[in-house]
Amino acid sequence: MSHLQVGLIQMCAGREPSRNLADVSQMIAEAVGAGAGFVATPEMTNVMDEDPARLLAKLRSETEDETVAAFAALAKRFQIHLLAGSLALREGDKLVNRSLLFSPEGRVRARYDKIHLFDVTLGGAETYRESDRFHGGKRAVVADAGEARFGLTICYDVRFPALHRALATAGANVLMAPAAFTKITGQAHWHVLLRARAIETGCFVLAPAQSGLHETGRETYGHTLVVNPWGEVIAERADGAGVLMAQLDLAEVELARGRIPALQNGREFTF
Repeated sequence: MSHLQVGLIQMCAGREPSRNLADVSQMIAEAVGAGAGFVATPEMTNVMDEDPARLLAKLRSETEDETVAAFAALAKRFQIHLLAGSLALREGDKLVNRSLLFSPEGRVRARYDKIHLFDVTLGGAETYRESDRFHGGKRAVVADAGEARFGLTICYDVRFPALHRALATAGANVLMAPAAFTKITGQAHWHVLLRARAIETGCFVLAPAQSGLHETGRETYGHTLVVNPWGEVIAERADGAGVLMAQLDLAEVELARGRIPALQNGREFTF
């Protein structure tokens, strides 16, 4: 079957991992109850906090983290593929911003560390320096889950088309874009960037998002989206915590690429 029922979680994570885990576990169960065979959560599912010392004090490595263990158990219990869009996990003197794809057996099938770190001054006092807290990843990752072949990205990665083209060339037919986009950048760029990545690659794009005013004072944009390979938004949840359901017909990938064979027609060039 080329059809995949997906459930995307939109949430407003706080500073306490245990509370975030309780909230997201309930929404994962809701998505499964609605028929999802694949469920994905946003960036920073386990914690939203910009304070490096506080994060290092409360977070654990992948092998010790309570959210990782709970997600493995949930995937096995519900017999689904489950993507932790990203978790902040301790690794040495810093953290990693890591996506984990769990199989229906409850095993980690793939892991991806965010390559492009958000070091940006948006204006006024709104400044973000992820490199102060996180190690950047170095490897692109594609992972199979049934007939779907997922290309893993996280948030700021969406602004780098070369990564997405490489994932599609490596066989991805669904691109993941879990995010915690700021309200300012989301209003300006969120929809157009996600639609562009879908159009350029002929892939579905799934973007579960953080939404709302967080305990830290940061406001995220929400607007969890499902974009088809022709670049059309086929499902959207504007704001508020909850589940967005959609059905993907993976046959649409080859149809879109047949109409616009951009992956095949790319050529090397020099200056």
